[in-house]
Amino acid sequence: MSIILSSDELAGVTGYRTPKRQLDELHRQGFYRARISAAGNVILERAHYDAVCAGDKPAKEPAVRNPFLRLA
Repeated sequence: MSIILSSDELAGVTGYRTPKRQLDELHRQGFYRARISAAGNVILERAHYDAVCAGDKPAKEPAVRNPFLRLA
């Protein structure tokens, strides 16, 4: 079993072959750990895919702390 989804699997999940469109669709579906590699391919870890599909991960986008706020 591979660590990341193949390009054919990503196309099947998203319905797209273009990496930018795949990434946008994956994020829309809740796969927020998906990213584009330096080579321009979409990377989605199989463990994250399985966890989101099983409902183990939150379906909403993770909150990011404002970088301009500083702790005292």
